[in-house]
Amino acid sequence: MLREATKALRAAGEAWLERGFALAFPFIAALVVASLVLLVIGKNPLEVFTLMAVEAFGSSSRFAATMSAATPLLFTGVATAICFRAGVFNVGVEGAFIVGGLGAAFIGFALPATLGPMLIPLGFALAVAASTFWLAVPGYLLARYEIEEVVTTLMLNFVALGVTGYLVNGPLLSEKTGNNVTPLIHESAELARLIPPSTLHAGFLLGLAVVAGYGFWVRRTPAGIENAIVGRNRRFARAIGISIPGTIILVMVISGFVSGLGGASHALGQLHRFAEGFSPGYGFTGMAVALLGRNTAFGILFGAILFGALASAGTTVQLFSDIPLDIVNIIEGTVMIFAVVELGRITLFRRRAVS
Repeated sequence: MLREATKALRAAGEAWLERGFALAFPFIAALVVASLVLLVIGKNPLEVFTLMAVEAFGSSSRFAATMSAATPLLFTGVATAICFRAGVFNVGVEGAFIVGGLGAAFIGFALPATLGPMLIPLGFALAVAASTFWLAVPGYLLARYEIEEVVTTLMLNFVALGVTGYLVNGPLLSEKTGNNVTPLIHESAELARLIPPSTLHAGFLLGLAVVAGYGFWVRRTPAGIENAIVGRNRRFARAIGISIPGTIILVMVISGFVSGLGGASHALGQLHRFAEGFSPGYGFTGMAVALLGRNTAFGILFGAILFGALASAGTTVQLFSDIPLDIVNIIEGTVMIFAVVELGRITLFRRRAVS
């Protein structure tokens, strides 16, 4: 009995070590590559990485800036991972995020300020409705007609950019500010700041709640478990009575819902308006976050903070030193490359069974 318990504990420990290695490997590989580049250009990698760590987490203001940069990625990472777990390669989170942001901003400046704090839930409601519809369409096309989701969601990103670009330079253009932006939202529609005067806002707490909810959903609910089964083996899922079309539509709808929450948080908490270039690629970075995190809640949190730290530290490091911003881009790109490496088959910590 004791021997069996010991074996079970050892197996659990080895599994955790494997998961930790799989999570850390892309980041370690990125540091190695960046170190080689820094050595070639005559820089000390240890000094550079120490400076970046200080600029990302060295004070309360820098920590707040990092968490602020990570906030959109919490949403886009979850929105992507939900689909990836089901084997649905949704690349349309970027477009849904943008559409949701415009919907929230529109409520924030178009409705009367006398509505007060009610503008916030109304803004989130329109953002979620728009983003959910945006991804439900390609989800239905995939489930009903087997139309490739990579193509439809990717093309919808361009449609989102075109439609929002027209609106923000046309009917919704601010008359006071100039080109490419909508009017500022009413003050009562703004999300509260968590650590003034930093830009960290209440959307960060919502993002953490979304990640926690995702973790509970995938492990503790029938729909979350069915989601994983469909992603691993659709033939088996179909054989035990799981609806493949239903699962596809469900994950796309949830992905749109979460994307809308992220877009609304960014519009109401960070920018306080909608502008052309509203998202500098949050949806695509969210794909890297989901892949790096192996579609797990903890992994998404780690990945979002990592990319948030790189974005936050990269800008300030370039301002106060002669270190090129390209180093940060190299780290980000290398992490993305190695994040797609399937490490689940690597059993570095397991002993081979002796026959």
